[in-house]
Amino acid sequence: MTLEHGHSPQEIARRLSQGQQYNPLKDMIYGGIDGAVTTFAIVAGVAGAGLPHSIIVALGLANILADGFSMAASNYSGTKAELDDRKRIIQIEERHIADHPNGEREELRQILAQRGLSGGVLEQATEEITHKKQKWIDLMLTDEYGLPREGPNPVRAALSTFAGFLVAGAVPLIPFVFDLPNPFVVSIYATLVTFFLIGAGKSHWSLSKWWGSGTETLVIGGMAALLAYGVRGLFHAG
Repeated sequence: MTLEHGHSPQEIARRLSQGQQYNPLKDMIYGGIDGAVTTFAIVAGVAGAGLPHSIIVALGLANILADGFSMAASNYSGTKAELDDRKRIIQIEERHIADHPNGEREELRQILAQRGLSGGVLEQATEEITHKKQKWIDLMLTDEYGLPREGPNPVRAALSTFAGFLVAGAVPLIPFVFDLPNPFVVSIYATLVTFFLIGAGKSHWSLSKWWGSGTETLVIGGMAALLAYGVRGLFHAG
């Protein structure tokens, strides 16, 4: 995990002025694991039926594009709903400040008191913040409603999910695309390796060791893939 940064006045001012930076980690992992599992389910079912590799590839590609887009669209809609809710809450706070300024001022004062301010410093801080409406609302969003300082970005969330789905979802198909020997067995191992690499990659943003994070994701993804493999017997021809 790399979070080190400079602490000169110029570096601090530049970093804080950038605001919160979007981290695609959750969206890409969400799309990646689902892409690998759902494509592997297609491969397991169709390969179990003994159908030609061309059909497996065609169905797998259709799943990657259709299901990947569906996941991206769903994530977009969900993130957009979060953003709309944030805008609704901002309007509520603006109305409350206009209609009940004393009550909102008292809420702010108690929030600052919970942060450790007291006495004259508390009163001065309350006075200063209430003279800056946007800062006042921003603080209420984080401390009263538990929202992040910056709103989510639906488009970035959707694109990150789609990218993760495309990359990981293509892995189970590769042995069939290149007509490798025992393609289904290779697909199983490739899918499991993909789960491990996703977990190992996300350790860059956590305190977990790469092997521990990789193993955890391998177990979670492997269980989902095992369920898909279990359904495979339902599709045997004849």
